[in-house]
Amino acid sequence: MDVRLGAVALLVVVATLAGCGNKTPAGGSRSPDGPQASWTAPDADLQNTRHVGGPIDAASVAKLHRVWSLPLRSLYVASPVVVDGVAYAEDLGCNVFAIDVASGRLLWKRSYEVGDTGPNGVSVAGGRVFGILPDSAFALDAKTGRELWRTRLTRDEAELIVMTPGHAHGLTYVSTVPGVAGAIGTLYALDDATGRRAWKWEEVPSTLWGHPEINGGGGLWHPPAFDERGGLYISIANPIPFPGTKEAPWGSSRPGDNRWDNSIVKLDARSGRFLWGWQALPHDIYDWDLEGPTILVRTARGPVALTTGKLGWVFALDAGSGRLLWKRPVGVHNGHDHDGLLAMRHRYSRLKLGVKLLPGGWGGVETPMASDGRTVYVPVNNFAGIYPTMKFAPPQQDDPITGTGELVALDVLTGRVKWDLKLPHSPYGAATVSNDVVFTTTYDGTLWGVGARSGKVLWRAKLPAATDAPVAISGDTLITAGSIPLDESQKPAIVAYRLSG
Repeated sequence: MDVRLGAVALLVVVATLAGCGNKTPAGGSRSPDGPQASWTAPDADLQNTRHVGGPIDAASVAKLHRVWSLPLRSLYVASPVVVDGVAYAEDLGCNVFAIDVASGRLLWKRSYEVGDTGPNGVSVAGGRVFGILPDSAFALDAKTGRELWRTRLTRDEAELIVMTPGHAHGLTYVSTVPGVAGAIGTLYALDDATGRRAWKWEEVPSTLWGHPEINGGGGLWHPPAFDERGGLYISIANPIPFPGTKEAPWGSSRPGDNRWDNSIVKLDARSGRFLWGWQALPHDIYDWDLEGPTILVRTARGPVALTTGKLGWVFALDAGSGRLLWKRPVGVHNGHDHDGLLAMRHRYSRLKLGVKLLPGGWGGVETPMASDGRTVYVPVNNFAGIYPTMKFAPPQQDDPITGTGELVALDVLTGRVKWDLKLPHSPYGAATVSNDVVFTTTYDGTLWGVGARSGKVLWRAKLPAATDAPVAISGDTLITAGSIPLDESQKPAIVAYRLSG
């Protein structure tokens, strides 16, 4: 688990967020007749598909025009949740906003002013807004912003919380992550009315592979996905330290595969009972966590769970059994994908420091994919990093503006590449699908609309600043931001685009 790109770039983060959309009930589950039109869950719906319907499509996308902007003092990195005409969001100062979606008028603000690395954000259900602080989860009254409860989850300063809460079955789901040695990422289910702990599940062994004074592991970046039978799916982050320490190089302080780090795991959402797990990357030594939210899609062959992360691979599993269906590398790889296995098998002579790694620490798939059930759309960052020593620290990396990227479309059933659009800058803005258009943003501050079937650019707009902000769509309105000013001429702001006519 590393610090978010935007937080590293700006250090001091206080953001505001607004959104627009049609009035829709809380919940976020998908209609059996197709995608919903509004963004009622952190990743659009409870299956994390980032797929919506509504009037924005390939025929109408050229009619999008900017209708309002809201100045920012810095960046935001989470999508809003839109319920009953109100957009709810949490910034990286852990402040929560409720904004009238029609006018952009601030209805209320709950201030905490506590810095968090993100991506954080909120979930909304039952008249409550659920968010996080670095050490706690909380619930607010959706009409007033009054705090209803707050529950501390971290056990000490070695742990923190960075994810957007998930919500289903009257429970709020929040995981801790390891900040330093000795921390165990733990998923908690909290009663949404009281904040009382219903159950917890530790994502790595409590022994921390024999060296809790050095090691840590587990953690989530994004909310779980939920199926209709009570299953909960999470993608778990990396172990620490990486690449190792001077005394214990190449992760040798944590022998073995380090389960369930870099894994997708299915639990019973009501009890926390373990159902199955599958590890994508044993013994990670490069901070290549499987941080992307799991996506659930229905196919002719049954339900499929999709996941990805900074390792730069996309994985499809049978959601019922956990059996791997296919895997596919995306973006540029330069021959180090199996270094973790070499380290686990003590073949250290084949490993070297000071080597340029692709993907790097800010490369691979940093932000969520999207899927319309037939295709999964993957925002890929071709950005290198170098570990010059064994010191447990982020890799050396170039200025993010130098990174390039790709938007890749893969067939959900086979993993076949349908198209691959090369981008001049890194798409840290996730992927969002509206009918037959895929949207993303790139770090240079460009908003892209791409044909979902063709991979051809249909529309683009220049944002007021560089960005790592995602795209949310509710009804006829698209919301994103220029969030990272690179010079004095750039003025960060949330911007809303709406269909004309």
